[in-house]
Amino acid sequence: MTLSPLNKRRLDNFKSNKRGWYSFLIFTLLFLASIFADFLANEKPLLIKYENQIYLPIINKYAETTFGGDFETEADYRDPYVKNLINNNGWMIWPIIPYSYDTIIRDLAVPAPAPPSKKNWLGTDDQARDVLARLIYGFRISILFGFTLTFFSMLIGVSAGAIQGYFGGKIDLFFQRFMEIWSAIPTLYVLIILASIVQPNFWWLLAILLLFSWMGYVGVVRAEFLRARNLDYVRAARALGVSNYKIMFRHLLPNATVATITFLPFSLSASVTALSGLDFLGFGLPPGSASLGEMVNQGRNNLQAPWLGLTSFFTLGLMLGLLVFVGEAIRDALDPRKTFV
Repeated sequence: MTLSPLNKRRLDNFKSNKRGWYSFLIFTLLFLASIFADFLANEKPLLIKYENQIYLPIINKYAETTFGGDFETEADYRDPYVKNLINNNGWMIWPIIPYSYDTIIRDLAVPAPAPPSKKNWLGTDDQARDVLARLIYGFRISILFGFTLTFFSMLIGVSAGAIQGYFGGKIDLFFQRFMEIWSAIPTLYVLIILASIVQPNFWWLLAILLLFSWMGYVGVVRAEFLRARNLDYVRAARALGVSNYKIMFRHLLPNATVATITFLPFSLSASVTALSGLDFLGFGLPPGSASLGEMVNQGRNNLQAPWLGLTSFFTLGLMLGLLVFVGEAIRDALDPRKTFV
């Protein structure tokens, strides 16, 4: 696909910002690695060859009897008995980290939380779970939550801002008063109340935060539509009988896209911070879930195990720092006054 001269200039501007460009590359690599967390950290082997048959435990479930065991339940591949059965008639290939985020390690040399070692590169938490495995899974769920919340917030906020700005009048006045009232509702109190009624999960948290997060996009889109709705080309389109929908989303929305895209990385970092904060306070994901906020809470509760607090601190700092640098680079790339070097 050939880029237009304008988009080529923007891409060159983005790449010329070395801090933002390298931050984008690092963040992309980390995110792609976390997407394949099941293949990097898992308590199941990646591949098993048993009696000349190939098995993929990481994808399919196999009963213990498949490997000559006694039970019809799923095989526990960390059980020495099952290991011997397989190794005597084949072999297994394990992930780099042979633990999942919820694996309880029962053969620690010291009481949990255990310090970093050759088996557990970042140590374990106070429930004897591998910190690195939880970090990889927690990074993935935080970014996926942030992307999902940012996408739907943008969809609702841009649509609301476009309707307000284009039609104006009573519609704009009503929406503005509604937003003033709606934004006054304390999100944390709503979460506390709902947490006492239902068990929060990924989708519950997403829905609740989405109720309030979309308002951040309304202002910039509304302002752009208010500015452009009376320009000559919009009046000409109306005179030619072009529908309001086409004028809004084909002619006016592209002008508001620049401000919206610039806002996205900062909105993503805010979404990640919101989920981590709720997990830290105990109103986030269900107990036992891989969560960066829960890791921060572990660090606070176990000051004698500094690796817990330092791991979560540096992970969140790195993630948010990369997103901010990418956001700054996108802002500069979309600025028409900037030229690449």
